[in-house]
Amino acid sequence: MTDTNGTTHLSSVQAETLRQELQEQLARRSNQLTGLQAAAREGSGADDTWQELLVNIAAADRAIAELGQALERLSEGTYGRCSHCEAGIPFERLKIRPLARYCIGCQRRHEAA
Repeated sequence: MTDTNGTTHLSSVQAETLRQELQEQLARRSNQLTGLQAAAREGSGADDTWQELLVNIAAADRAIAELGQALERLSEGTYGRCSHCEAGIPFERLKIRPLARYCIGCQRRHEAA
């Protein structure tokens, strides 16, 4: 990825490291969703556990969608860019929060709004 001034934002090694992390998270979440769906098929839907199961299924499904979108952005070359100001998100932040869509400044403004 290159900045508007032509400098590289993420190296190929950094991008590959993040791709592997995203793919591992996607595999874990997909396995989790499969297990939750199996539990839902076996359940009766008659207690609070059922509601919790449905919430967990929705959360896993949402996480899978977000991970897929992040991998898509990585392939397109837009991953690691702030969705608001388009500045490069530091590799250190992406290692900790691979689904980060905002730089720290924009994230703070977004949360304060």
